[in-house]
Amino acid sequence: MEVYIIIVAGGIGQRMENQTPKQFHLLDGRPVVMRTFDAFSDFYGQAKFLLVLPGNEIGRWKHLRYEFGFEVPHEIVEGGPTRFHSVKNALALVPEKCLVFIHDAVRPLLDKTTIANCYRTAKIHGNAIPVVSSTESLRMVENGLSRAVNRENYKAVQTPQVFYSSLIKKAYAQTYNDQFTDDAAVVEATGVQLRIVEGNPDNIKITRPGDLGYAEFVLTGRKIE
Repeated sequence: MEVYIIIVAGGIGQRMENQTPKQFHLLDGRPVVMRTFDAFSDFYGQAKFLLVLPGNEIGRWKHLRYEFGFEVPHEIVEGGPTRFHSVKNALALVPEKCLVFIHDAVRPLLDKTTIANCYRTAKIHGNAIPVVSSTESLRMVENGLSRAVNRENYKAVQTPQVFYSSLIKKAYAQTYNDQFTDDAAVVEATGVQLRIVEGNPDNIKITRPGDLGYAEFVLTGRKIE
């Protein structure tokens, strides 16, 4: 089955305390988004890559490609005002009968086991959503009051989220809703049952300056292995 990989890099990184969008910060000497492409290296030459960028950052990306000698074939897609619209723009280039990975550009620590788990599950069930358990105690806060909840009943959702293209394209034909925080929420709104798979706690979304230090630490450990 043909595979498309959509890497969504539409953020401006307001919490990174830097004017450079977080997808372009250097991680072990290369931009974060290039490290994210590295995570999908087994698909080079086999999958079609779509990179979604803010329109005003496409020029910067082209310069970085040249500067770092980045030669992985991909097509650039201009993002929209929200993540929903950015993904929808990319899906317009995806055919009906294929498997689609949708992944945050700022999750460069994605591992091959998570990719394989998502791929196998989505091929069988039509979708796959990686999740991890919380190691912290959790409380539900509502109307100014809080109560303890069983953390085993709650999972943190990651990417890549993987879908049959016919399913995800139909889901994104819906009218935008601000409750659509990720692709899984968009698909779930159509009544489709989601299939969860085990993710990896290291597969963090780089959001704050300290996250880069952690990512450097993980990458160094993987080199040693």
